[in-house]
Amino acid sequence: MAESTESNEQTTPTPAATPAAAASSTSSAASAATTLSAFSDELANVVQQASRSIVTIAARPRQSATGILWREGDQTIVLTADHVVEREDDITVTLPDGRETKGQLIGRDPGTDLAAIRLSGVELGDGSAPATVGEGLRVGNLVIAIGRPGSDGPRVSFGAVSALDGPRRSWQGSEIEGVIYADVTLYPGFSGGPLVDLAGHVVGLNSSHLTRHSSSAIPVATLRRVANTLLTHGRVRRGYLGVGTQQAQLPAALAQKAGLTQETALLVINVESGSPAEQGGLLLGDLIVSLGGQPVSDADGLRAQLGGDKVGQPLTVKILRGGEPRDLTITVGERK
Repeated sequence: MAESTESNEQTTPTPAATPAAAASSTSSAASAATTLSAFSDELANVVQQASRSIVTIAARPRQSATGILWREGDQTIVLTADHVVEREDDITVTLPDGRETKGQLIGRDPGTDLAAIRLSGVELGDGSAPATVGEGLRVGNLVIAIGRPGSDGPRVSFGAVSALDGPRRSWQGSEIEGVIYADVTLYPGFSGGPLVDLAGHVVGLNSSHLTRHSSSAIPVATLRRVANTLLTHGRVRRGYLGVGTQQAQLPAALAQKAGLTQETALLVINVESGSPAEQGGLLLGDLIVSLGGQPVSDADGLRAQLGGDKVGQPLTVKILRGGEPRDLTITVGERK
């Protein structure tokens, strides 16, 4: 007869949390809250500090924009986005302390979406100061986009640097030292305002028109170069040939015959009437293979050879016409 057995296993009760453990948990939560609160306060302090160099720009109907008080040499000017300056003769600048003054356009550069404005007959006062700039920005750094599109004070958007791109050319063909992409939202009126690091230093100028992305910023290196050029010349000079081109594959036999090592060239598909290209003898169907002794295999390569220092200078343009190499001399014009 089988014996009946009874399990001797017993469930061990979970010990209740000790007072010391509970107190430790509460202390950790309080410490985390204190740390977050301190970080939040520090962000607010950064915005308050940076706002001393942020102004409101009224230079277009309906929507005002933002500008940055900028020190260039011995002058304090305002930098803003070129696309927000729709009128040049009636610009109003509102300082951080609420005072309004007239602004005079110094110059503009649509290619980098930058404009420089001179303040007319006004002292900044204690509540305003030119921006301080930051260096060494890295992907992953936390940044703040600040705008002052109206009289109700600064507005902010907070995020991280997602990418740094460059050097490169803007979609309008202008040289820029780089582009900062940050996970911030550029609300209406934010263009022309600063992107600042957690020390309150300006690392870029926000623009919704610089690239085909809705949120990007122009780095400090470009701000310095363009601001200096606008103060000196009132514009950024760019070379101009007056041709429309498209990239074309060079047949290997043709390239070998012409002594070329490149695989592509630029096919001329349009020549503007009266342009330097027409005056220099370029024709539809010509293949541009070099400019000023430098090989040209794409449109970026062509634009790279047409810097402001080339304006007014004769350049040798090597072409293939009907399969035969030929040299032309074209005097570079200035793009208006």
